[in-house]
Amino acid sequence: MAAPESVIEIGSTGVRLLVAEFTNDGQQNILDRSDKTLPIGKDVFTSGSISQEIQNQLIQILIRYREQLAGWGISPSECTCIALSAFRDAKNCDPIMDRILVQAGFHVRIIDGIEENKLMYLAVSECVKNETAAFKDADTVILVVGGSTTEIMMMSDGKMAGVHSLRLGTVRIDQQMKNQTSSYADIQRYVQESINNTKGSLESELNLSHVKQFIAVGPDITLAALNVGHPISTFLWEITKEDFSEFAKEIQGYSVDECVARFKIPYSEAETLQVSLLIYNLFLHLTKAEKLIAPETNIRQGLLLSQHSIENEELQKEFNMQITASARNLLRKYHGDEMHAECVRMIAVKIYDTLRKDLGFNEHARTLLETAAILHDIGGFIRYDNHNLHSSYIIKNSEIFGLSRKDNTIVSEIAKYHKGNSVPQDEDSFLMLPRSDRMTILKLTVILRIADAMDRGHIQKFSDFSIKIQQNSIVIHTKTTNNTVLEKIALNEKSGMFESVFGYKVILL
Repeated sequence: MAAPESVIEIGSTGVRLLVAEFTNDGQQNILDRSDKTLPIGKDVFTSGSISQEIQNQLIQILIRYREQLAGWGISPSECTCIALSAFRDAKNCDPIMDRILVQAGFHVRIIDGIEENKLMYLAVSECVKNETAAFKDADTVILVVGGSTTEIMMMSDGKMAGVHSLRLGTVRIDQQMKNQTSSYADIQRYVQESINNTKGSLESELNLSHVKQFIAVGPDITLAALNVGHPISTFLWEITKEDFSEFAKEIQGYSVDECVARFKIPYSEAETLQVSLLIYNLFLHLTKAEKLIAPETNIRQGLLLSQHSIENEELQKEFNMQITASARNLLRKYHGDEMHAECVRMIAVKIYDTLRKDLGFNEHARTLLETAAILHDIGGFIRYDNHNLHSSYIIKNSEIFGLSRKDNTIVSEIAKYHKGNSVPQDEDSFLMLPRSDRMTILKLTVILRIADAMDRGHIQKFSDFSIKIQQNSIVIHTKTTNNTVLEKIALNEKSGMFESVFGYKVILL
């Protein structure tokens, strides 16, 4: 049995601890958990900063968690401590992170909305993998309503079609609306209009009216499941659309105090229960799903799973497939040349695998290269002239499942330099990046340039070829009878950076 592992999550409404262990067969056993209410989001959405009072309470909670973890033989340095959107949006988050490190010993890592999606996907897929076959073959929406944002993942035929982090959270709405109205009807209209404003963007990736499976995650959903749902397994419920709508409607008539008394929940959770169920219900009715699937899981469990996915080859392969599926869907949204993109991806991966010893990268870097190869020409949607610059802009400002903001920056930089004579080292923004990121960008960029050159005419001449390293050259043997003059010219134009980075001359035979 492996040693216990722990995660602390600093969210909009509270600070939560999870201690778990993984069995030899990969199963996750929960050993300990704690949940302390703390209205961080209310502070941030009101003033833009976290108040001194809330800071002090946060430090005290973390000190208590440090003592709790000591009972499991876990030190603060061994615990993963993450902060979500409310903390991320606070103007004073940096000094607070320093206070936490000095006074409580925890190093806080701030994660963005798309990384939240990634972690929640892992948690949900683990929870439903043995219970719902539709997860792999039906159009599916996974929705998580939080205090600051609503995270939505859309899947088609088991592949990621789109991911979005919407600024539509329960605490955020409460703070925006409380000075304007106390009417639930006004709040409902506000939420409905907010959803309608994003519906068009969402449906450019997946037609919500075709969605047959609706998966909702969160403590409010678990509350609904316990009251009107039916258990599927230990940590999985289903609620019919009709029953969920009736429950959400019933809650509208309760005061906050009545919610606290009836459901035995903290006051802060009761304050946002109506808005939370409203958001879930409105999204549910955009689909044709007849029931709501409710897994009892959370981002903390997803984080532990992500740390083990590196060791779990099958899980890592599935996750990488979802990243590239999301990239392909983004390319399709901008009417890119999918056959060229796939050809360049295939060639780039083959070069990458040949150069593994020279690269010194992990499997994630290979996925970043695949993503860049799929999206390198996406900027042609704006204008073909200087399309590499437009590609970089679109990638940097898009949400690609499984990629953090750092990953997005790397992919966008690779796309920026896949053509032209300029080199990354000429730009101050590149030189300011960490050395490891600069080397990742350089090595993957020069591979993409070679792969792109081999499909210069966008007609996929090379479906069968081999690559070998011979002395100081990388030799590409093609088995085509087609004229390759154009590709050789393109390689001559683009191989200079490759030779300067790897020291290999590129030869096309």
